[in-house]
Amino acid sequence: MDKLKVLVVDDESRMRKLVRDFLTKSNYDVIEAGDGEAALDQFYANKDIALIVLDVMMPKMDGWQVCREVRSYSRVPIIMLTARADEQDELQGFQLGVDEYISKPFSPKILVARIEAILRRTNQLNEEETLDCGGIQIDKAAHQVMIDGRPIELSYKEFELLAYFVENRGIALSREKILNNVWNYDYFGDARTIDTHVKKLRSKMGEKGDLIKTIWGMGYKLEVGNSL
Repeated sequence: MDKLKVLVVDDESRMRKLVRDFLTKSNYDVIEAGDGEAALDQFYANKDIALIVLDVMMPKMDGWQVCREVRSYSRVPIIMLTARADEQDELQGFQLGVDEYISKPFSPKILVARIEAILRRTNQLNEEETLDCGGIQIDKAAHQVMIDGRPIELSYKEFELLAYFVENRGIALSREKILNNVWNYDYFGDARTIDTHVKKLRSKMGEKGDLIKTIWGMGYKLEVGNSL
């Protein structure tokens, strides 16, 4: 399979190199830009960009302006990087159609894991339609789930929720992020609906339900350890 192309945009060369090195090791083709204007030049010159890692604070044109411009032409996944852990910034990012929002400093390994999760979700990794994780087998095409070889019956949203957990295994997911990705951005209900669905999902999964860990004050994480 051809390498997927990722555009990394940051005015700090050290940060670009750090991200580039980890992505290159994970078999991605990386192109770079040091400011917003250069980012748009690269975006228009490379029609096969699979994902953009975009810093917020940059000279000439900031990340928000770049994001607006890109979104007027494309739905390419965008991960925003910021040195500010500001809720208002995060809300603005999601309103602009940002797929992920990561505050600096961050773990490059987690960044790569989130990139891969987004690319799986947008079907760009061309992975098989079957997910297998710690005794949980998910057939996405047939919409079927097996736990240690035993089929279990899940509602549509329970199935989507479990698939999202498995695709993002090992990553702590906030309730808001789960709502945005499983219920989509047009859902304006109470985030506690997540808790209700997780409770039902755990119950149907039996002992495997314990793999879905509660991150108090935040959300949930599917943790399988060395059995991944």
